Amino acid sequence: MPKKVYDTTSFHALCKRIPTAPFGDPKDRHIVGYDEYVRTGGYESLRKALTMKPDEVTTIVKDSVLRGRGGAGFPCGVKWTFLPKLAEGADPGERYLAINADESEPGTFKDRLLMDFDPHLMLEGIAICMYACRLTKAYVFIRGEYHHQAHVLENAIKEAYEHGIFGERGLINQGGNASHDAFVAECYVHRGAGAYICGEETALLEAIEGKRGWPRIKPPFPAIQGLFGKPTIINNVETLAHLPSILEHGSSWFCDQGVESSIGGPPSYGTKLMGVSGHVEKPGVYEFELGMPIRTLVEEFCGGIRGGKKFKGAIPGGVSMGILGPDQYEAELDFDIGRKYNVLGLGTACPTVFDEDTDMVAVARNIARFYKHESCGQCTPCREGSGWLYQLLSRIEEGDARTKDLDLALEVATSMGSMPGTTICGLADGNNWATRTIMNKYRSEFEARVRPSHVAVKMTVGAAAGG
Repeated sequence: MPKKVYDTTSFHALCKRIPTAPFGDPKDRHIVGYDEYVRTGGYESLRKALTMKPDEVTTIVKDSVLRGRGGAGFPCGVKWTFLPKLAEGADPGERYLAINADESEPGTFKDRLLMDFDPHLMLEGIAICMYACRLTKAYVFIRGEYHHQAHVLENAIKEAYEHGIFGERGLINQGGNASHDAFVAECYVHRGAGAYICGEETALLEAIEGKRGWPRIKPPFPAIQGLFGKPTIINNVETLAHLPSILEHGSSWFCDQGVESSIGGPPSYGTKLMGVSGHVEKPGVYEFELGMPIRTLVEEFCGGIRGGKKFKGAIPGGVSMGILGPDQYEAELDFDIGRKYNVLGLGTACPTVFDEDTDMVAVARNIARFYKHESCGQCTPCREGSGWLYQLLSRIEEGDARTKDLDLALEVATSMGSMPGTTICGLADGNNWATRTIMNKYRSEFEARVRPSHVAVKMTVGAAAGG
């Protein structure tokens, strides 16, 4: 197969107004206000959506096969169809949109770029989603550490209210819409308190309600009984930011970008924000089509491994996804990556790259420390298992462990998580996959840090057996 050439001059949906290497100079970045956003084509997609029936907008999003950019990769348009059906012209009542802007996954900082410089792109996506799904209120749940971003977003929402996007005198009433009803959409910012677990969708709902951020048992699912017990859609910032360009150019345009599945699964269409960190010469956020190999991203656009060193591994999309080994540098950043390279999935597609001098035992221990600290404590396997796993990895790093502790650490890891069926949410799965993939793909480094365990076995036969 010929090597794909990535066009560095083509139109990019998400970074159209944000100068981003190699398409522009990051030094030219600035906050795009309402006037500039409209002058460069902003809110035209919302106006176009308002000329269509809500179901028609949903169909376009479904046909684009836009998969969630928050980590799970579930088709956005399909998720919208899980809401209770409404008769044409019926009062939707209270229905909510929760925007996940928590972005607390270590190694992930892509949504921050959009909120820093082009907040109206997300707001237009929010308005399109609210119209298509008949959602009356939107809450942007933003992580507590994003002080500046929350301020920028509040100002953008204020501008959107002043110019008739949200509120009683909003654009969706002034200009009318294809449903011929007085549909009002409200939008608010809700700041989190810094808990990682609130990135889980149901814990996010609990936090917006003012409760402790504990994941909920499902069913009922949020689309049926979510925020304040009402139907709720939960989407990521980047997912919603794709909607204006899909409405503007059509679903087939979106499907022309990205790649088909190479293993018979759903496709990976569209572009993706890829936040690259770690041992690279030019860390930062890049926008490319899904399917780009990590080697191409690092070597051609990030200046290569720092200091000219060799590639040792990479976490493809947040630490919960596990690690790609030294022989997996060609791994493609698409939604097939999990099944093809033995990681949990693509996640946020924000690779953390490690060079040849990285101590992988220390990496595993540090990740385990993070999960021990961030476990909400609701589920016993996660609460206790994360603590024991951290202790075992600390002992291995210090050289005080024995060979049997390697097997014990793997046993503890694989016994916790929603996929083994022992926890409510996937936090323990992230701990499991991170630990397990690092230990399995760098086994020799762990074995070199432990003392061999010797268990004497005495075998007797016949009359001597009772002696």
